[in-house]
Amino acid sequence: MYTHIRDLLFKLDAETSHEFSLDLIGAAERLKLAGLFLSEIPPNPVEVMGITFPNPVGLAAGLDKNGDYFNALGAMGFGFVEIGTITPKPQVGNPKPRLFRIPEAQAIINRMGFNNKGVDHLVAQVKRRRYKGILGINIGKNALTPVENAADDYVKCMQKVYAHADYITVNVSSPNTKGLRDLQFGDSLNRLLEIIKIEQSNLQAEYGRYVPVAVKIAPDMDNDSIIQVAQSLVAQNFDGVIATNTTIGREGVEQYETSAETGGLSGFPVRDKSTRVIRVLHEELGDKLPIIGVGGITDGASAAEKIKAGAKLVQVYSGFIYRGPALIGEAAAAIAQLKI
Repeated sequence: MYTHIRDLLFKLDAETSHEFSLDLIGAAERLKLAGLFLSEIPPNPVEVMGITFPNPVGLAAGLDKNGDYFNALGAMGFGFVEIGTITPKPQVGNPKPRLFRIPEAQAIINRMGFNNKGVDHLVAQVKRRRYKGILGINIGKNALTPVENAADDYVKCMQKVYAHADYITVNVSSPNTKGLRDLQFGDSLNRLLEIIKIEQSNLQAEYGRYVPVAVKIAPDMDNDSIIQVAQSLVAQNFDGVIATNTTIGREGVEQYETSAETGGLSGFPVRDKSTRVIRVLHEELGDKLPIIGVGGITDGASAAEKIKAGAKLVQVYSGFIYRGPALIGEAAAAIAQLKI
């Protein structure tokens, strides 16, 4: 059924289709019809970052930027849902068109630019939470905030979402906000991590609960840079790392006209890049820091591959758009088989 719905939706402009799809999912949940899309999920609880996830397959940030649809998306069987990226102030993002499908490669290129309604809107939505699963909130900086002041934006978002999140993700790896990826390296990363860790401690004291914080990194770093990031995260006592965001490379889609569009590439073509980053991280980190694997998961095999490379959990995004809810159950079953 999903294949037929997808084929109709793909006749629309990509961003219009995206918004319409979310409206349909939200309506199905309100009408108590979400069960029609529910996959059979094998029980496979996993403890990561001090949280027990009911199954290891989650939804990556980016699909539900504003927290408008997470209740409905969670009803599809995800072990966890991550919403955002959210910024302190609302922003329109980059000019349209800014979202492009490459169906032949099960890929998507986006240059959305953190378009969102602002953190206050997201918090208002989360306060009406019906979803009983694990909820992550992904935070970023506003485009007009200078990179040297980026920590201020992350702290503002943390202060707003801390009481409502099961975990928080710090996004320093989107290619669509100028200068953002510079925060992944050297002194810039260390200063940011230190400030965020201090704020996490302050908020723990204020609210009487510890909310883990993970950092999401890019797939385009060389091995030495990945190792330096891993060492910084351990030194600052962070709770997790999400690998990876979209790639600025075009390997695997060069033959398609759409590949000339600027932005981050996601979907099947980023699979190997993401898995390489996970593998290098795991070789450096061991069990010091859990890894959440995301990038190019389009079937059960690619989900299991991320776990075998060293991830404790996985997230899907583009694969979910192409495959629909069936991917959740398929990925969860493949991962569960690894324990047998």
